[in-house]
Amino acid sequence: MYKQKTKETDSSVIEFIEIVDNPKKREDAYELLNVFTETTGYEAKMWGPSIIGFGTYHYKYESGHEGDAPLVGFSPRKAKISLYFAPGDKKREELLQAFGKHTSGKACVYINKVADININVLKELIIQSVKFLRDTYPDNEIK
Repeated sequence: MYKQKTKETDSSVIEFIEIVDNPKKREDAYELLNVFTETTGYEAKMWGPSIIGFGTYHYKYESGHEGDAPLVGFSPRKAKISLYFAPGDKKREELLQAFGKHTSGKACVYINKVADININVLKELIIQSVKFLRDTYPDNEIK
């Protein structure tokens, strides 16, 4: 049986950001912390050792695989900053056209620095991701 690796922890978000080596990336992490907190209304929580997540939802796939995940989040990784939005949201691709310099994967959007992106579009991406998850999962599974 699959055991979920990335779980919410009691680790300090601020302590995590403070150990980010690159001063510019650390500054960007604080800016993203403010944007995500203000936009979602959720308190930031650490998920695993390196993801800063906001809110939580419980997912369950047809395969039986289930678990908890943050509604949205980010991680100031060494190479790029990873932004986490809802997988499967078709509106995301439309919003990303006006986002700025980025690359994307299935659930992640990668940026080099906050200065490369449109903050208003980031806020729209966050709002859309939370809306998509609220529409996809019953309210009692969103926290």
